[in-house]
Amino acid sequence: MKEDKNSVTNQHACHYITFNTVDWVDVFIKPVYKRIIANTLNDLITTRSLTVYAWCLMTNHVHLLLQAKDGTGLSMIERDFKRMTTTHILEAMEMEQELRRNWMLSRFEHFSQSLKKIEKYQVWQSCSNPEFLDFKQPMKVKEYLSYIHENPVRDKIVLLPEDYLFSSAGDYAGRKGPVHVTVIDMEGLIKGVVKGRP
Repeated sequence: MKEDKNSVTNQHACHYITFNTVDWVDVFIKPVYKRIIANTLNDLITTRSLTVYAWCLMTNHVHLLLQAKDGTGLSMIERDFKRMTTTHILEAMEMEQELRRNWMLSRFEHFSQSLKKIEKYQVWQSCSNPEFLDFKQPMKVKEYLSYIHENPVRDKIVLLPEDYLFSSAGDYAGRKGPVHVTVIDMEGLIKGVVKGRP
């Protein structure tokens, strides 16, 4: 998806955003790490009035279609998401039998030092390039939904998007997933836009 430099003007609009791990480290292989992402999103939905319309977690990145509300802007959501997930990932690495633990920690530490961060470890890349999505352009919204949900199909993990557990594709197919997603009524959105035209 292409980058929109003017996307963060409205902190409370709908945005497509991707968070990538530093050095593309494949953190999200074990279920314990995947659940951290789902649990953190649910926590932000509950405590920060975040609306998640779509999501898909891959081994080293997560795609999101979301909207920040009630005084909590997109920048605050990004900050809190990265801070919370980093804390929980590092805690899980201490508890789990993780063969790659030392290697992953060395990558996280290297990136933190190279960026002169205060924190000892940096799990996420700094830039996320959020892109504004206008609900008055339903075909563009549909394109982004499809792009997000097709990730595991493109990577040949599943044949159908809804077969992948750690995404919202199942929610859009009528099956509840691990994140409390707000499903977009695409048919209603398209009809509403067409009806609103002069």
